[in-house]
Amino acid sequence: MDIDLWWLLLFPAFFGLGWLAARVDMRAVLKQAREVPAGFYTGLDALVDDQTDVAARSLAEVARAHPHALEVQLSLGKLYRRRGENDRAIRLHQQVLELPDLSQEQKAQIRFELSQDFNKAGLVDRAEEILVQLLTTPTMGRAAREQLLSIYQQDRDWEKAVAIARELRSDAHSFQHEVAQFFCELAQGALFQSDYDKARHYVQQAFEANRKCVRASILLGDIEVACGRHELAIAAWQAIEKQHYEYLAMVAERLFDAHEALGKPGEGIALLRGYQRTFSQLELTDLLYQKVATYEGEAKALEAVREAVHARPNLLGVYRLVDAQMDSLSPEGRMDAEVARGLIMKHAQKLTVHRCKCCNFRSRAFFWHCPACGEWESFSPNRSETH
Repeated sequence: MDIDLWWLLLFPAFFGLGWLAARVDMRAVLKQAREVPAGFYTGLDALVDDQTDVAARSLAEVARAHPHALEVQLSLGKLYRRRGENDRAIRLHQQVLELPDLSQEQKAQIRFELSQDFNKAGLVDRAEEILVQLLTTPTMGRAAREQLLSIYQQDRDWEKAVAIARELRSDAHSFQHEVAQFFCELAQGALFQSDYDKARHYVQQAFEANRKCVRASILLGDIEVACGRHELAIAAWQAIEKQHYEYLAMVAERLFDAHEALGKPGEGIALLRGYQRTFSQLELTDLLYQKVATYEGEAKALEAVREAVHARPNLLGVYRLVDAQMDSLSPEGRMDAEVARGLIMKHAQKLTVHRCKCCNFRSRAFFWHCPACGEWESFSPNRSETH
């Protein structure tokens, strides 16, 4: 009975202590909220409304009133950089670096922001110098490597890009596709200089990084052709079928030319026909029409085009189908067909594009490296019709 009485007395006491603790915490929260400058909220509201000029002025007032508020200073510097005021961002971060009692971690963070300022201002060498110094820091080392990788790609310094990408390799991202592409860039440069041994070496390095690298196979075929070994070139290009068959359209004409150089144009046409029937999404209609018309006549060429268009209707195929039948039409029918053909080509040129699978950037030209989002091997090798 006495125990029950004690519990009855303790319950109100516990409740009172909880209420008191809540009051203390709430007072602390309210006190901190009152200490936040009004300019901070004004700047935040302006950012939400995308009024970066108002936000910059408000944050600058807060930063002047609280020079030791590191987060405010860093936010203001980022805002200056976003607005393209790189000189102001650089001066601000240099001044912040002179603040007393900064920890090593804080200094590393400020230097990283400063490197971003220099890079945005086009002072890439100064940005690289700072980032290299940050490589050994525990907090900013990986971020510094990621920025260096971006700079090396921008400067087309592929050997340094390979080294940094290998340092960034992890279970989450192996960087094998990127490294293979960097070696392909080196191989492409050596091929332009007719240094076939070096080009072949870089291609082999690309295959070691990514054995399914289609670009390496394309380059290997180009090297073999340059060396007069057409059969080896054909073998290199045909390997693409097992790597990623959608890229066959990029080497289709080279495959035919290699067969033609060997005196086997019929085998080249048969190969193109086989690809067209097996992979209807490949852009081979126009090429197949030209080669069949040259070696087998217009009637066979028209038959090949009709088969391709019926398998996969598209504007470019229909254009070629109409064009192939122009000579057989009456003068009046030819005039009507000319109008239809011109309209089809106009819309085909506007709508038929390569597309980045990552950012949906569209282009009539093909890129191994997307100019919009910077991803490698993200462009569709065959153009598609967009709306």
